[in-house]
Amino acid sequence: MSQPTPFPAAAATALPGAPQLAYRQGRLHLEDASLDALAREHGTPLFVYSKAAMLAALAAYQLGFAGRDAQICYAMKANSALGVLQVFAQAGCGFDIVSGGELERVLAAGGDVRKVIFSGVGKTRAEMRQALSAGIGCFNVESEGELDVLSEVALTMDQVAPVSIRVNPNVDPKTHPYISTGLKGSKFGVAHEDALRIYRHAASLPGLKVTGIDCHIGSQITEATPYLDAMDRMLDLVGTIETAGISIDHIDFGGGLGINYNQDAPPAADALWQMLLAKLDARGYGGKKLMVEPGRSLIGNAGVCLTEVLYLKPGEQKNFCIIDAAMNDLPRPAMYQAFHAIVPVVPSTGTPQTTYDVVGPVCESGDWIGRDRALAVKAGDCLAVLSAGAYCMSMASNYNTRGRAAELLVDGTKAHVIRRRETAADQMRQEQLVSV
Repeated sequence: MSQPTPFPAAAATALPGAPQLAYRQGRLHLEDASLDALAREHGTPLFVYSKAAMLAALAAYQLGFAGRDAQICYAMKANSALGVLQVFAQAGCGFDIVSGGELERVLAAGGDVRKVIFSGVGKTRAEMRQALSAGIGCFNVESEGELDVLSEVALTMDQVAPVSIRVNPNVDPKTHPYISTGLKGSKFGVAHEDALRIYRHAASLPGLKVTGIDCHIGSQITEATPYLDAMDRMLDLVGTIETAGISIDHIDFGGGLGINYNQDAPPAADALWQMLLAKLDARGYGGKKLMVEPGRSLIGNAGVCLTEVLYLKPGEQKNFCIIDAAMNDLPRPAMYQAFHAIVPVVPSTGTPQTTYDVVGPVCESGDWIGRDRALAVKAGDCLAVLSAGAYCMSMASNYNTRGRAAELLVDGTKAHVIRRRETAADQMRQEQLVSV
């Protein structure tokens, strides 16, 4: 029979994520806010983000680029909540967008449209017109066909579209295949060996102005070597393009830096960029304007998802801890077999520790949040799913007609509601019955 396991006093130091997350007097806090109290007040599932953690993560990039002509563009697909975008906009960030809807969010959050770069392989003519009308900083173009269409659209508006071309450097980022974007088999970017010809084509089009070069090799990268390899390939190409008479004003090295989900040890952003800048200087390109597109590394460990234990279900082969958060709230485990640490909000010293699969109520076998987790819990307890700031709410759905969770932004002792909980009426608002 399992024995009660006291929760170690040093557990706070073992929590993955931001230092703003810690146990105090037996309760988990994010900054100075008690997560137990927030769950009771706002209900669960509930996403809570730390403003201090977001700004601390951004500060590492700012430190790494100190004294350089650099623009940090938050990759907002990681988390596009208006309250999150507002924090980064007020801190001077630009934004990396991949749709017209994301551009609308940047504008609504008070972002500087001149610091927006528009990425993605499938921009529509309507999105191109929208972005040109708004006056964005640059389009990251990913195919020859897109160059032709963008030039045509710009000419119909009597404009010239600023472009950089995303080049696929064929560098293995050593991450999950679904989030590897820089290999030859990827849908993203143009082939390294075709880049010079495509740059010449771009320079010949009257509706375009070539301003830069872009690459992005993947996401949740935990080693420096892939970045260094990609930089070498990109700088080789910059030299070739400029020798051909086409000026490259900025170099965009993308994003993808990983975070600590489960004993991961990615390099700190400032340390990584010191290595990359040393290489840039050694190659003679230190005077170029730099752009980067961090997403997960700015927001991932700033957020937690709070969830209530509904039932404990013992089984012959597995024990199940059934919670009220599900794959529609936290899709990463179902999509990528991703790991998120799961901890009690108020640790128990009198409940037996048992190994559970932590699963949600959605009617799918793939609806799991954690496998084989040792937890001392009972029905009614609150759990925190950690490192939930990135690619959770931004990928959330209404599957099983489940409303999307509420979101809070914590700033010290204050907790601001930045998204109210979605109701069934909210979901059905755009629907209607057929008239008979």
